[in-house]
Amino acid sequence: MDQKILPAPASIKQFEKFLESPFEIGVILETHLAQIKHITNMAKIAKKQLFFHADLINGLKNDEYGTQYLCQEFKPFGIISTKSSVIQQAKKCNVISVQRMFMIDSHAIERSFKSIEKAEPDYIEVLPGSVTHMIKEVSERFNFPIFAGGLIRTAEEVEEALSAGAVSITTSKVELWEYYSQKLYSEK
Repeated sequence: MDQKILPAPASIKQFEKFLESPFEIGVILETHLAQIKHITNMAKIAKKQLFFHADLINGLKNDEYGTQYLCQEFKPFGIISTKSSVIQQAKKCNVISVQRMFMIDSHAIERSFKSIEKAEPDYIEVLPGSVTHMIKEVSERFNFPIFAGGLIRTAEEVEEALSAGAVSITTSKVELWEYYSQKLYSEK
């Protein structure tokens, strides 16, 4: 994936900004089941691809059956989850899988590492992404590309996370979308 910023809209207004942006891929974090069809249709019209965070879809159980339904019914670009069973089901459905890991303490990190080894996701999302030395450690331990998300507030922090080994940054900060949109236009 060759997109440094993955917009993660936190509201419908932000989702509309994403649809108008030059970014081709975005992340839908929190939504409810009844909105997915509308969101998916809007994205198709705008020629955008979506990752859905399966754990944060209200009204959909975040298990292999909910994942199978999400993949078959809405055909997302990718699925994000903390659960290895969801990741494995997404892979069975030929949907890109992103295993999210929260770095809250050493115990949580080790549990996440075991889950990642079991699920073998296509990508790992490290949170908070502002802890760049941990991005480097995860990158060195696993041969999966890394997304960094959470608590990245400035372009400098984006660049630090990318330098530490992340391939993309998931962010709801519209200011970062706008900054990197301008960089995209200036590079073309």
